[in-house]
Amino acid sequence: MSRTKTTAPTGAGGNPAPTDQPNFRNNPEVDAKIDTYIQENPKYWAYIQAMPRDRLERTVVLNEVRELDRQQRMREGVLKQINRNPELKRAYDLLVKDLPEDQKEGVIAQIARQARRVVARTQGRQQTPAEGVGV
Repeated sequence: MSRTKTTAPTGAGGNPAPTDQPNFRNNPEVDAKIDTYIQENPKYWAYIQAMPRDRLERTVVLNEVRELDRQQRMREGVLKQINRNPELKRAYDLLVKDLPEDQKEGVIAQIARQARRVVARTQGRQQTPAEGVGV
């Protein structure tokens, strides 16, 4: 399942010749995870290998579309939560007051997601195992 990184062919003058194919990197840890998954799920691996190339490519694109949709829903949820609280909205607006108008919403969502992660991380450390059970 692993691909090896090949060196680019050289053209006249020793410069790399232009290629149309991208150069893929290998990550041994990721390759090991993939190999383990394949070994644990041989039927699924056979199903993937039997897919026509067009179907496989469209499946990869569908996964990307789903990921983008998920990110958009999360962003909208974060912004909706901020907009419900006028004090919180003013605080975020103050943070991004000097940014161009078209960047403000995205940066607010980014800051809010980061703050949420930090709060969740610190709350997780403060709870004992019994406190973390049943919210």
